[in-house]
Parts: sequence; structure tokens; C-alpha cells
Amino acid sequence: MKPRHSEPGKDRVTLDRAFSKWGQLSRTDAIIEIRRGVVSVNGRAVLDPGCWVSLGQDRIVWEGRELRPRNFIYLMLYKPPGVVTTYRDPQKRRTVYDLLTGQKEWVFPIGRLDMDTSGLLLLTNDTRFSELLTNPSSKVPKTYLVKVNFHPSSEQLNELAKGIRLKNGETTLPAKVRALRYTEKCAFLEIILVEGKNRQIRRMIEAQGGRVLKLVRTRIGNLPLGDLSIGKYRSLRPRELAKVLHAAEEEYLTELLF
Repeated sequence: MKPRHSEPGKDRVTLDRAFSKWGQLSRTDAIIEIRRGVVSVNGRAVLDPGCWVSLGQDRIVWEGRELRPRNFIYLMLYKPPGVVTTYRDPQKRRTVYDLLTGQKEWVFPIGRLDMDTSGLLLLTNDTRFSELLTNPSSKVPKTYLVKVNFHPSSEQLNELAKGIRLKNGETTLPAKVRALRYTEKCAFLEIILVEGKNRQIRRMIEAQGGRVLKLVRTRIGNLPLGDLSIGKYRSLRPRELAKVLHAAEEEYLTELLF
């Protein structure tokens, strides 16, 4: 049977969406896999991520494994520096998936940390949970420990907190910024963001003529990194999951209502 290309019905989604809907891959990674030619629908290879499929009727196979709905999984990982937040890396660098030893069910990262940034990373196969945390309207705060190569003045700290104009013309949203301690040549800051522009903190510091020497995400919403060892992961406890959901939904609903 040929894959259907008609308009969507009640249980019909695009092929890339089927992967994310069933907690198998993010849509971005699904598109890559589909275009690699390793996905078939009803026995026929499909290269078009936008092909419409029926979740209830069509048989979707990825690298010899039939897609099935998964139980939802929620993990927290202490990402080390030097590791990329991606499924496959063309440069053959270590990825976060190399750290998920013993994890058989597919999960995907919620947002990303750049290669040189370490700290708390959440992974899941629940697309609704991911969308809730990454939706700009939810404004879930992310807390970072930042080591910089200069001593920011009070004026510079205020500029960072009020919103700073980046070198490409973008302006950041207000943030919470405080100096934790100073060494002879460096300063340690705590920065709490409610947005996630690419390499945002590094670009904020660069806009002030400085450079980030170390960057660690220590908290997402009310969830701290805690005593998790670097390079290790564990499942979120029900109470922790509830805290993260509460923070996301509270901020999101406040934005909608007020």
C-alpha cells in the first residue's frame, strides 16, 4: 500500500510529527532520519517528512523497528563540557546519547546547551512537556553560574539585568543578575534567564567586551542540578516533575490571562 498524501483526518499527522507524537524522535531529528532513507510506511521507503500518515492504520518502520507509542520518560542529565546536544554529529564528537548508558527508550533533549556549556539538561519523549518548557510564553527561568574574565561594574550588571543590545541588534529580555564573588582577574555571576536565544549569555557578556570562561546551568524552574554527578543522569521523581510542570504552567497561564 502506498503512503497516503491526502489531507489530515482525526488521527492523521505528517510523518515527522508521528515520530515526535509517539515519543520516538524530535521533529528535527525525525526529518534527518526520514531523508536518510531509513523510514518506510506500509513497506515503502518514504523520503518526504511532510507525507501524511494515519497513526491508527499505517505501519511505520524506522531502521527495521516498527514505531509504537511509548511510555513517557523524564530524565535529568549533568551534561559535561565538550559534549554536543544532538543525536548524530557529523564531526564524530561525543553526544549526550553517549552518556545515556542503559537507557533503551528513545528520549530527546528539551532545548540545547552548546558544546562548551555544562549543567542541567532535561530529556524526555513527551512532546507536550517539551513544548510547554520551550514555549517562549511559558518563561520558565533557567539559572546559570557564569565565570567571566573581568570585573563587571554595577552599571554593567544593571545593563545585563534590564536587557542588553547584542552585537547583531537583538535585545535581551530583563534577567536577574548578581555577582557572587571576585578573584584577582575573574568574576563569578549568577544569571537567571526567561528566554533562550542561541549562546545568549556568551553574547551578553561579549556585548560588554568580556568573555565567558565557564558556564554551568544549575537550575530549570524549581528543579536544581543538586548532587547529580557530572556525566550522569537519572529519572525525575514525581515531585520534581510536578514542580517543573507547575512552574511552566503557572508562567504560561499568567501570560495568557494578564
